[in-house]
Amino acid sequence: MSSLLVGGSIAANYLNGGIAWERLSWVLGLRALGFDVLLLDQLDRTRCVYPTGVERNSEDALNRQFFEAIVRQFGLGSSAALVDDAGRTLYGPAESELLELAEAADALINVAGNVRLEKVKQRSRLNVYVDVDPGFTQLWLDSGKRAPRIADHDLYFTIGENIGTPRCSLPSGGVTWLHTRQPVLIDEWRPAFDEGDPWRFTSVLRWRGAGPHGRLEALGLEFGEKADEFAKLIELPQNATPVFELALDIDSTDTEARLQLERHGWRLVDPRTVAHDPDSFRRYVQTSGAEFCVAKPVYVDTNSGWFSDRTTRYLASGKPALVQDTGFGDVIETGEGLIAFRTLGDALDGVGRIQRDYAGHCRAARHVAEQYFDSNLVLARFVDDVMAAGRRRR
Repeated sequence: MSSLLVGGSIAANYLNGGIAWERLSWVLGLRALGFDVLLLDQLDRTRCVYPTGVERNSEDALNRQFFEAIVRQFGLGSSAALVDDAGRTLYGPAESELLELAEAADALINVAGNVRLEKVKQRSRLNVYVDVDPGFTQLWLDSGKRAPRIADHDLYFTIGENIGTPRCSLPSGGVTWLHTRQPVLIDEWRPAFDEGDPWRFTSVLRWRGAGPHGRLEALGLEFGEKADEFAKLIELPQNATPVFELALDIDSTDTEARLQLERHGWRLVDPRTVAHDPDSFRRYVQTSGAEFCVAKPVYVDTNSGWFSDRTTRYLASGKPALVQDTGFGDVIETGEGLIAFRTLGDALDGVGRIQRDYAGHCRAARHVAEQYFDSNLVLARFVDDVMAAGRRRR
């Protein structure tokens, strides 16, 4: 392959530096491997944010400015396009040229199925879906409901590395799942061993899932939200030495939840202030001492093997990560630099281990990132798997 389209969702996630890094890692990582890559971003009009007093149409949305600023920062220029959900160009080539590019490309790499335009999918030679929300995706497919984001792809990859194995309870949803990992741009995320407060454990997250990514019932079980996992660990700051700080996107109506967190010693900051673009997100991670975070219950309870792209950036920065176990230890080395927990007791033990040899865990964190998540390795393997699977289809 020499030419690729990569589907992103940077514009839709206005003021979210973490999502920007997730999509940029695919675009810049594939470009570093020698591919001619076009970032194709589709903005749903329901996700548009507008300045006060400005007419409500997608062309004037702040999302567009956010997208364009990131495109300029990372030198994408003519290698990027933004369309709305009607297919109208907001940035980049006109529709006719975009369709020609889709037809000429070797594949559409559709991360999270953000590109939903039928014309683009129909012109592309090979449509590759990359699932970054394992559990939600498979259960949605298994339900038989209409799934426009997921449908009409030729190959399906998931970052849930246990899916399709006896280790995971999720159904396949009628799809043969191939596996990949979240790539991290090692050169963009250099070690920051000497930056930040070693005893400040942080993370950047949303309190509740949006849309279909909230509570759900399936497999005879009810899967809650991250909020429910934090409830099990709410006493952690009162029983450990570090400061636990969350850049937490929490709705203003969740007043009691916020008060409960603060009463138990959690420090809360606004992610739209500290992690609103790629630079501020990187600065927030690299001035932290370590990461602490839970995962969505559907990732945990099904033993999916899901791993956060956010955590890969803590690790690459040389910041130890103490994160909830989703079964990723089956395929990724844990114990040094990366520590998984299931219970409050496990989490307290992990804090103690990091404190007793902080410098050692920092070096080990960087090693884990280099060994398992380096975009050069992850994406080279991904491309090989795409090519091999593509040949088998023919």
